Amino acid sequence: MSPSPTITNVAALAGVSRATVSRAFSNPRVLRPDTVTRVREAAAQLGYVPNPTAQALSTGRHGLLAMIVPDIANPFFPPMIGAAQGRAETSGLALLLGNTDEDPAREHTMVGRLTLQADGFVLAASRMSERQIRELAERRPVVLVNRDLAGLPRVLVDSADGVRAAVEHLAELGHTRIAYLAGPSRSWANAQRKKAVKRSAERADIEAVMMPGQVSNYEAGMQAVPALLDTGATAAVAFDDVLAHGVLAGLVQHGLSVPDDLSIVGCDDVLKAQVYPPLTTVSSPAAEAGAAAVELLLERLENPDGPDRRVLLSTSLIVRATTMQPVAARGR
Repeated sequence: MSPSPTITNVAALAGVSRATVSRAFSNPRVLRPDTVTRVREAAAQLGYVPNPTAQALSTGRHGLLAMIVPDIANPFFPPMIGAAQGRAETSGLALLLGNTDEDPAREHTMVGRLTLQADGFVLAASRMSERQIRELAERRPVVLVNRDLAGLPRVLVDSADGVRAAVEHLAELGHTRIAYLAGPSRSWANAQRKKAVKRSAERADIEAVMMPGQVSNYEAGMQAVPALLDTGATAAVAFDDVLAHGVLAGLVQHGLSVPDDLSIVGCDDVLKAQVYPPLTTVSSPAAEAGAAAVELLLERLENPDGPDRRVLLSTSLIVRATTMQPVAARGR
């Protein structure tokens, strides 16, 4: 049985030093891309696999990043996770994934357990308290997605422009009373969208009814329909597409249709045109947010005392088939 290839063998084949081989796997950002490629091709040719334990001892890092999301079943998160994993892999790192089911206590326990393994964290839509997040940031580099805490690197999907355009669109169609169907109470995005609906409705001189919400799923959207109808609103903006989809189904159960009886706008554009009728919604660059978050985390790993970074990603309204004039306006 032939001996396993060593870092010395890889260095010789690639024509570089042992230190360069080590950096190509543990910290490729400090090397030229063509050097990293040459080293990794040599390693693949020889069948060399880096020893993670040895790497951790020599660099103080495990080559692992952790990403925590509140609800992996929500279609907003898979594109974000995929882009984050892809960006991590281009730097020779692996991505650990944690799902908290919207439970801040579970999230806190999870990050505590992963602190021993992960070199840094991406917390997407974290439900933990600010104190808990800052305590974690004292132990490991942390980047936030859709959570705005000064002093911590964060990527924010700025829904304000898209939601404002949605309310203006409904007002231009003739709707004078709209409802906002809220998402999770701890969600930063929910607070931002709720505020945008209120302010935009005031500017358009129409009434906005705020409906409470606890979770964001299809069933919650269906169950919200009776209360939504009781508001007398002729249009609604839902926290996300998943809730909006549930509202579509719930209205059908009540013998009503969209947009004939009620117009509805979703957020995040995760269902695209897959529902019927195709959903008018606010775009959301989830994949871009995931890649940007890992990029910020890599920067923080290289420079722990780097500047405060706050990346804003814009949104826009995508008009499809679930919005039209209210019945009264059509009568006129």
